Amino acid sequence: MRTEQLTAKALEKVDFDKYLLAKAVGKRAEEISKGSKPCIEATSVMKFTDIALQEIAEGKITVTLEG
Repeated sequence: MRTEQLTAKALEKVDFDKYLLAKAVGKRAEEISKGSKPCIEATSVMKFTDIALQEIAEGKITVTLEG
């Protein structure tokens, strides 16, 4: 799936809140970079941000607002 399609699908998961999506992707990508296991089949050439975006788009992780 292309990045534009993944982004559109992921935006649906966060009620089209671009800021929330960007923050969630950044946070999840950082977790993955520090050793957290991806929730999808990731290849060694995928960037951490691409993995995070795909996880959100596929509903593998849930994004919520922090209080």
